[in-house]
Amino acid sequence: MIPFVVRPLLPAALDLVRRTGRDAADRPVEELAAEGGEPLRCCLRDAAPGEELLLFGYAPPVAAGPYREIGPVFAHAAACPGPDPDGGYPAAWRGRSQVLRAYDHRGRIHGGRRHDGGDPEAVIAELFADPAVRQLHSRNVVHGCFMFTVDRSEG
Repeated sequence: MIPFVVRPLLPAALDLVRRTGRDAADRPVEELAAEGGEPLRCCLRDAAPGEELLLFGYAPPVAAGPYREIGPVFAHAAACPGPDPDGGYPAAWRGRSQVLRAYDHRGRIHGGRRHDGGDPEAVIAELFADPAVRQLHSRNVVHGCFMFTVDRSEG
């Protein structure tokens, strides 16, 4: 198995959004109360009804170029404890179908694969077996929204 770490949206980007009220496209951030079930990219779990959230455009971390995009994400309106510190696959999202999109060092899409959430580690290892793959982005199957980043583990 190839060691990896799962990362939520970039903390610096989230701090900037919270501080300025503007997103990656310089649009105003929307504040709302959760209906429940919104996937939170700050702590990698679904929101509970009534939690105070932000909805904003986020540019996932890839090299600048034609494959860089901005898409909608939900996050807590205030700082939260973040995801499980072990950096493993989000426990709350096991069993959820996702697409893992692979990127090379230039930030270009380099394959990918849909998985049913049952054994995401095997799919991650399969994609990272290609040495050209530098990073993976987990994406929502229906809407295509960015969920989290998967990087090769340094240690």
